[in-house]
Amino acid sequence: MKKHNFSAGPSVLAREVIENTAKAVLDFNGSGLSILEISHRGKDFQAVMDETVALFKEVLNIPEGYQVLFLGGGASLQFSMVPFNLLNKKAAYLETGVWAKKAIKEAKFFGEVQVIGSSADKNFSYIPKGWTIPSDVDYFHFTSNNTIYGTEIFDDFDSTVPMVADMSSDIFSRPMDVSKYAMIYGGAQKNLGPAGVTFVVVREDVLGKVDRPIPTMLNYKTHIAEGSMFNTPPCLPIYTCLETLRWLKKLGGLEVMQKMNQDKAKLLYDEIDRNSIFEGTAAKDSRSLMNICFVLKPDYQHLEADFLSLTSKKGMSGLKGHRSVGGFRASTYNALAKESVIALVEAMQEFEKMHSVK
Repeated sequence: MKKHNFSAGPSVLAREVIENTAKAVLDFNGSGLSILEISHRGKDFQAVMDETVALFKEVLNIPEGYQVLFLGGGASLQFSMVPFNLLNKKAAYLETGVWAKKAIKEAKFFGEVQVIGSSADKNFSYIPKGWTIPSDVDYFHFTSNNTIYGTEIFDDFDSTVPMVADMSSDIFSRPMDVSKYAMIYGGAQKNLGPAGVTFVVVREDVLGKVDRPIPTMLNYKTHIAEGSMFNTPPCLPIYTCLETLRWLKKLGGLEVMQKMNQDKAKLLYDEIDRNSIFEGTAAKDSRSLMNICFVLKPDYQHLEADFLSLTSKKGMSGLKGHRSVGGFRASTYNALAKESVIALVEAMQEFEKMHSVK
C-alpha cells in the first residue's frame, strides 16, 4: 500500500534522497566503506561538506558576506546561541507559538526581551499585526512557520536592526530575500534532511559585538573558522541534506517548489472550507503552506478517532494534531507528493458522506 506521510517532523523525504542515502550507508562513492565510518577529516567527506554549503547558498540565493554552518543541538540550542552571540542589552521578539515562547525564555537569560507582538490571546491561531520593530534593540527575532498551530509568515520584513528568523519548518519552501536577515537557523528535519543536524546562515558582520565572553562551542566564530568541523559533525544527516539540495536543484529550485506547495495547500484548504463537517483552526490570512491544521466541527468531534482510523487504513500517518490544539494536522512539506493530499481530500469527502446529516 502507498504510504502518505503527513508527519510534522521528522518528516517525509524524497524517495530518491532516501535511496541515495541508503546507498551511501552501504558503500560511499565506491570506496567500500560506509559514510557512517569514513573520517570527517578526510577528503571524501570534505567534498560532501563543500558541495552541501555551495548548493545551500546557490538554491537559497545567499549573497556574499554570509556563512553556512551545520551544527548539533537542534533549533532549541540556537534559542540560547543567538542571544549569547548577539544580545548585548535588549532584543525584540514576536510571540507566535510554542517555539517562539521557548526562544523568548532562553533570550531572557542574556538581557532584556521586548515582546512586540503576540497571538497568545487566541491560542496562536493568527499572525499578530500592527507591531513595529524597535530601533534600540540588538536584534529582532521571529519564527516564520508555527508547526503546532498552522500559521506562517511569508514576509521578509524591512528592519533597521539585525533580523533573525527560526525557519526550521519552511526553509527552502519558497524563494526569500536572505539579504534582509542577519541570521537564519533551523532544524533540518522538515524540508532539508533527517533529525540530527541544524543549519545556521549568519552574516559575519553581526558577530563579535557583545561584551560577554562566549564559550568556545557556543561561539559562531569557532564554527566559521573550522568550517563546521571544530568537532565531529553529524556526517550522515549532512549527506542527506546534500541529496535533498541536489533534488531541489534538479526540480527547478524554489520558484518551482513554491508553486508545488501552493497547489497542495490550496487543494486541502479548499476542501476544509467546503466540507460540512471539518473546519480550519488558523485564521485564513495566516494559514501555513507547511502545516495545515483542522478539526471536526462541534457536532462531529466525537468522531475524531474514527477519522484517524479511516485515514490509517488508507495508508496515511502523522495526521493527529498536536495535543495543545487537537484535531488533525497535515504537514505538506516539500517532499510530500500532491497525490498524498488528493488521497486525504478524498478521505475527508468519504467521511463526510458517511456522517453528515442529510
